[in-house]
Amino acid sequence: MSAALTRRDLLIGGTALAGGVALAGLAGPGTAGAAASTVRPDLDVHVLVVDGMRPDELDPSLTPTLTGLAADGTFYPNASSIMIAETLPNHAAMMTGVLPYRNGVPCNSIYDPEAGETRDLDRASDLRAATMLDRVRTELGLTTASVLSKHYLHGLFGDRASVVWDPFPLLPGTEHAPDNFTTGALIQIVGEHSPRLTFTNLGDVDRVGHLDLSGPSTRIARTAALRNTDGQVQRFVDFLHATGRWERSVLIVLADHSMDWSVPTNLIGLDRPLNADPLLAGQIRIADNGGADVIYFVGDDAQRSEAVERIKRIAAGVIGVESVRTPAELDLGDRAGDVVAFCAPGWRFSDPTPLSNPIPGNHGHAVTTPIPFFVTGGHQMVGRGQRIDDVQARTIDVAPTVADLFGLAAPQGGWDGVSRIEGLVIA
Repeated sequence: MSAALTRRDLLIGGTALAGGVALAGLAGPGTAGAAASTVRPDLDVHVLVVDGMRPDELDPSLTPTLTGLAADGTFYPNASSIMIAETLPNHAAMMTGVLPYRNGVPCNSIYDPEAGETRDLDRASDLRAATMLDRVRTELGLTTASVLSKHYLHGLFGDRASVVWDPFPLLPGTEHAPDNFTTGALIQIVGEHSPRLTFTNLGDVDRVGHLDLSGPSTRIARTAALRNTDGQVQRFVDFLHATGRWERSVLIVLADHSMDWSVPTNLIGLDRPLNADPLLAGQIRIADNGGADVIYFVGDDAQRSEAVERIKRIAAGVIGVESVRTPAELDLGDRAGDVVAFCAPGWRFSDPTPLSNPIPGNHGHAVTTPIPFFVTGGHQMVGRGQRIDDVQARTIDVAPTVADLFGLAAPQGGWDGVSRIEGLVIA
C-alpha cells in the first residue's frame, strides 16, 4: 500500500452505464450424488449484496425496489455485519457461516510477515473454510455461480463456484465492475446455466460512497448510485419474472457493512505516537482499514505482552479513537495482529501519513455495522410481510440459512451464525 497515495489507490471512479458481460474461469460442476435427490427441485437461492448500504437508505423514495422486496418478505431491522465491518471479512462470513478465526479473513488489509508488507486478503488460499458455493456444488452436484463486482472479492473466492464471472470492465482505481455490468452478467449466467445458488456483489454504492465529498451532509453521488443500483435489482427481478423463475426463487438481500463519512480534519494517525514509545519504536506495523487500524508488534516475542499493553494505552489516548480491542476479544484469529483500534463516528484512520487515506467515506468501525437484511422472492416458502424486531440477523447467518434450504449439515465445529429459518416456511 502506498503511503503517499490512497487507501486502495484512492478509489477513483464512479458508476458507468450498461454494457457487455464477460465470463471467465468456468469450473466444472460437481458430480451429482444421491444427496441431490433430496433437494427440492423447485428452489433457486440468490444472495444479493448491496455493498456498503445503510439501513436508513432502505426508503421508498430512494430505493423503491429494495424497499418493496423487504416489505413483501421477511425484514430484519436490527441486522448487523460482523467486526471488522469491511467487505472481505463479511463476504467470507456470509458464505462460510463461521467467524474470522476459523475462516482466515478478519479484515480487508493485513500485515503479511512473510511478504514484509501490508496486502489485501485477495487470494483464494486466504479463505481457509469451505463455502456454500463449493459445498452445494460438490456435495449436492448442483450448479453454483459467483458474480462478484470487486476484483479482490473475485480473487478471494477463486473458482469455488461452478460458474465464475471475471468482473469486467474494472474501473481504474476502484477495481470494480459497475452494477450495470454485474447485473448483466448475473442475468446472462442465470439464463444460460440455471444455477441453483448465486452469490452476487453489487459494488457501486460502496465505491461511490467512499468518494462522496458531500457524504457528511447531502450525499449527492451516493444517492445517484443507490437509485441506479435499485434499478439494477429491479432489472434482475424483471428477468426472473419474464423467464418463469420468480416462483422458484428465494432472495437473501443484505449489505456487508454500512458507511460513515468524515471531514478532512478528523484524521487519526497512530504510527507516530506508537513509534514515539521506546519499546515500540521501529517494531510496529499497521494495516489501515479505514474505520479500523490493525496493529502488529514485530519485535522480540518475549516483550509482546508489555508491547500490547503499551499499544492499547497509547492508542486509547488518541483523539478520535473510540475503542481498542485485542483480536482474541473479537474472534479475529492470528492474522489480525496484536491490537485493533476503532475510530469514533465521523473520524477515520490514515496511517502512516495523513495522505494515506484521503477518502471521506469509510467503514470498519462500530457505527458502520448496522445493515439492511431481508429474505424475499417469489417462492411459496418466503414469509410474507414479516418484520422481526427481536432478532439481530448478521452477515454470518447467510450460510446456515442456505444450508438449511438445501439440506446440508453444519461444518465440523458447527456454525457461528444462525439460520434465519424463521423467515421461511419450509415444509
